Amino acid sequence: MSKPLKQIHLAAHFPGVNNTTVWSDPAAGSHIEFSSFAHFARTAERAKFDFLFLAEGLRLREQGGKIYDLDVVGRPDTFTVLAALAAVTEHLGLTGTINSTFNEPYEVARQFASLDHLSAGRAAWNVVTSWDAFTGENFRRGGFLPQEERYSRAKEFLTTANELFDSWHGDEILADQATGTFLRDAGAGSFVHKGDQFDIHGQFNVPRSPQGRPVIFQAGESDEGREFAASSADAIFSRYATLDAGQAFYTDVKSRLAKYGRAPGDLLILPAASFVLGDTDEEAEEIAHQVRRQQVSGATALKHLEFVWNRDLSAYDPEGPLPDVDPLVAEEHISRGRAQVRMYRDPVAIAREWRGLAEANKWSIRDLVINTGNRQTFVGSPATVARTINDFVQADVADGFILVPHITPGGLDAFADTVVPLLQEQGVFRTEYEGTTLRGHLGLAHPDEKRSERAAS
Repeated sequence: MSKPLKQIHLAAHFPGVNNTTVWSDPAAGSHIEFSSFAHFARTAERAKFDFLFLAEGLRLREQGGKIYDLDVVGRPDTFTVLAALAAVTEHLGLTGTINSTFNEPYEVARQFASLDHLSAGRAAWNVVTSWDAFTGENFRRGGFLPQEERYSRAKEFLTTANELFDSWHGDEILADQATGTFLRDAGAGSFVHKGDQFDIHGQFNVPRSPQGRPVIFQAGESDEGREFAASSADAIFSRYATLDAGQAFYTDVKSRLAKYGRAPGDLLILPAASFVLGDTDEEAEEIAHQVRRQQVSGATALKHLEFVWNRDLSAYDPEGPLPDVDPLVAEEHISRGRAQVRMYRDPVAIAREWRGLAEANKWSIRDLVINTGNRQTFVGSPATVARTINDFVQADVADGFILVPHITPGGLDAFADTVVPLLQEQGVFRTEYEGTTLRGHLGLAHPDEKRSERAAS
């Protein structure tokens, strides 16, 4: 007997300021004006997507003493944008990335509980940590937490926030019809938490929200991050969107759930995925090549190479050969606050490998960066892309994908109009929203249901 087809989950990542965005394209709009966010969200909702996803940057990135080119427009506050989008959407989930290293549980729990009320149960929190002193200088003396403390703080942060969400259990505000007044259970919202990271007590002042708690996302890919997701998250934001790597990640993370008393369906795996569409597969490949060249200008290619070389390479021609000198290995890095720095544990070995690739393929610096960087996940006609997405989900590469278009804000429009109808025809994607909350869209149980199940067992 064949397995029933899995239903695909789709979400949309507002492209904002990142290395996917082609801000120079004539079709590109603002990354900060509300009209861009509203257009993007309405398109995602029209396509019946599960949610919209916002990343967050807490400091403008620098390189060579200058603000990195993709950050010059800045980035608005996540909660402000999501609260505004709650007013112009009815069904779409609203997911925000909020840092657990430089915030406090009471503050974040209150903001998310408020957003969940404002949106009638559509809020989600992508829990992240920060590793670098560069970002931390905005928040604390000394700038950062040691690496070994980041996840311990994140785990206790989430535990504490959940205690706050759960401090209201139900209908604890009651009307006294005889006196015409409202009464509140004196215990409603009361909390006490004593731990290594937080020692707080008081009363949480936002009642139980429609979802009980916001949906929890986690984005770590280290062994510790995978364990954190398996123990505490509802979904994990993955970068493994290819067949073999995706299946390996999917199998590994899902296999960790049982030890926490969780079933495979309790944690969704949703990789980020970029895409390029064309009338034919051949046209899409041509467009994809053009997009990659737009994403990697000569200046961007040199900046990318500086991540590895840790040297000022501005004197080099991006259309010329790679530097003869080896990378400079030092504690102080030329690229302050860039996550890519962590990807290159042995820069001298990477430089040797890249020189070999460049010589074998007759690549310039720019060619190398284009061909070794992130390529589009799905490229082809709408039929090809729809078929590939479905094949990947049915093969347990993922439970769905968080799509990252390269144009703001209209880059999702063609996908909504051409690919989504094909997935609906195949019976693997909804034609209408069936629930009212994000937990309902994702097929996740309400926390109170889980509590009842544990009590019964």
